[in-house]
Amino acid sequence: MMLKRLSALLCASLCLALIAPAQAWLGGPRSGYTETQYPIVLIHGLFGFDDILGVDYFYGVPQELQRSGAQVFVAQVAAANSTEVRGEQLARQVETILATTGAAKVNIIGHSHGGPTARYVASVYPQYVASVSSVAGVNWGAPLADVLQGAADHLPLADDVIDSVGNAIAGLIDLISNGGATQDVSAAMYSLTTAQTLAFNALYPEGVPPHYCGTGESLAANGVRYYSWSGGSTLTNMLDVSDPFMAALSVVFLGEKNDGLVSSCSSRLGMVIRDDYHMNHLDEINHAFGLRSVLETSPVAVFRQHANRLKNAGL
Repeated sequence: MMLKRLSALLCASLCLALIAPAQAWLGGPRSGYTETQYPIVLIHGLFGFDDILGVDYFYGVPQELQRSGAQVFVAQVAAANSTEVRGEQLARQVETILATTGAAKVNIIGHSHGGPTARYVASVYPQYVASVSSVAGVNWGAPLADVLQGAADHLPLADDVIDSVGNAIAGLIDLISNGGATQDVSAAMYSLTTAQTLAFNALYPEGVPPHYCGTGESLAANGVRYYSWSGGSTLTNMLDVSDPFMAALSVVFLGEKNDGLVSSCSSRLGMVIRDDYHMNHLDEINHAFGLRSVLETSPVAVFRQHANRLKNAGL
């Protein structure tokens, strides 16, 4: 009997010894791995939200970051409005987070339009921000916004349709996610055009590359660190019903590498981690419901690795 117990104990010990490294290699939860000095604030893009009926915009990301040590907040700003309006809304929420936690600063991670929204806060209120991480951020404009803005400028009927449909969608998203913000899809679209993005970059240049497809400063003069990553594919999982839409929208890029809505070059900001993940614009935030390419790392793992990167940088 004693020999059997000893054998069972040795077997259990061996299994644990094998499982633990495997979990680490696979990116499983590790105590303190994502425990950054400053809280992490996630901010959504155009037509985004914090969560709807329990479904996160950053699907599964906050929970995974929290599980291994991070303090995470998911901000909610207007689903559709200008970068500056969204930025001021985010700044007020950051102030609340700082007051609640007692933290000196925050690390902001923004997806899509959330990228320039975060950049605005870091430029205007650098005392609040330790780092900005742009995930497929629109940092050099979005061709689809250019196309829509061109239609709105030259076709009055198109302008009315874009306004009516866009604001209705944004209003519905805001309603079911309990947002309470004013929506203005025309202002959002204008902010994301190439011309207006370049004007925005002139006012808030921190982290922006000196030329298209270049690399910006990782530590800007305002004391904030800047990072970015994005995908460079559209069709990534045959079971994902959103993939064909991403592929269809990508035609406006005329062959330039993109994720369906943002070009890889436009996404570049500060320290570029990667701009060619086999992910589309929704994969980057682990949607639709975690469907992604089986040949690429998990989007959640990318967020975890980045939180660890921030931790190791003392942020």
